[in-house]
Amino acid sequence: MKIPAFLLRFPHHYFSRRTCFKSFHFSSRSDFLCTGSLAPMHLCYAKQMFSLKGLKRGFCHQAAIDQQIEGLSDREQGLVDRLYSGLIEGHRACLAEAITLVESTHHRKKKVAQVLLQKVLSYHREQEKLNQGKPLAFRVGLSGPPGAGKSTFIECFGKMLTERGHKVSVLAVDPSSSTSGGSLLGDKTRMTELSRDMNAYIRPSPTRGTLGGVTRTTNEAILLCEGGGYDVVLVETVGRFSGPTKGAPPITYFIFFPLCFFLASFGIKRGIIEMADLVAINKADGDLIVPARRIQAEYVSAMKLLRKRSKVWRPKVMRISAKTGEGISDMWDKMTEFRDLVLMSGELIAKRRKQQKVWMWNLIQENMLEHFRSHLAVKDKIPLLEEKVLSGVLSPGLAADLLLKAFKGGL
Repeated sequence: MKIPAFLLRFPHHYFSRRTCFKSFHFSSRSDFLCTGSLAPMHLCYAKQMFSLKGLKRGFCHQAAIDQQIEGLSDREQGLVDRLYSGLIEGHRACLAEAITLVESTHHRKKKVAQVLLQKVLSYHREQEKLNQGKPLAFRVGLSGPPGAGKSTFIECFGKMLTERGHKVSVLAVDPSSSTSGGSLLGDKTRMTELSRDMNAYIRPSPTRGTLGGVTRTTNEAILLCEGGGYDVVLVETVGRFSGPTKGAPPITYFIFFPLCFFLASFGIKRGIIEMADLVAINKADGDLIVPARRIQAEYVSAMKLLRKRSKVWRPKVMRISAKTGEGISDMWDKMTEFRDLVLMSGELIAKRRKQQKVWMWNLIQENMLEHFRSHLAVKDKIPLLEEKVLSGVLSPGLAADLLLKAFKGGL
């Protein structure tokens, strides 16, 4: 008996218990299958072909997880399983421990963290499919100079959201000292009410020299928070008027908080306002009502000069008061309006994918620099060439060329 070609190409995988045939018999072991009618088999084959891409994708993800798990000890595997189970069950202690693991720079802990992140990512993808492909959480970034009232706003805003049934996580980024490398991490102390709320989680993290107002692991921390069931993630970036932005922050909605006694043209010149989807003028109460109105009018006029970044959204300028709560509810309404518009237009999904790509290359650059510094071909030459640059014997460009040449020769 001659077996059809597609039976040879697709073996027993396509002949599961669900496969039904009108008539068949096994004449011998050499005769694999004899069919009286192959019509049902064609139907089964077509259905399986539609799901072939999904099966391949699932097998690839599972193979990546299995390959990483093989290198872990029993203790490390037990840690991953414990953190993963506690995380998806909503335990805040497991979330805090998972973020600490992700933030670690120890090479072994970084490997364990990647296994945990891969499992959480697979779970996150399954939950998004159940949510009809919509993002599980609303990611909001907040930035502004010190004294603009960001922490006060987060506490007032977060309490309002938890009262409405939302789960809110706050990732407060604190700048690290360029001298000692330490950070105060005192943002949580300014949110006493929100920190006691069981539907809220606050995590201060240092920048450790990372540019752009976020940490090296902000994207991973957001993923862990979403895996823990938090549907609103607030990222309070480093408070500053300006600063180099290293790629696109992994956020959906960006709010800028200016001071009421600075001109809008200053913020426009420095460029951070160009990233804002909403400008929130806080402290619009008491004696600052008149200055807040003036700065609002200036920002409305100035933002008309900016290039439009979205086809469906125009950045708004609002006056709010975190002290009295005025304008906080209206601000949330504007934010949800933005989310619905960019979700319907497809801009939100496209933005998320672009952010993931940018974040991948940021991590590659950082790890490559670390690998360069620790490489045997240049590790001992770096101090010598640094001394020659400091003494003026070599120019920085020539010293860099020598190190790169030695690095390439040692590969």
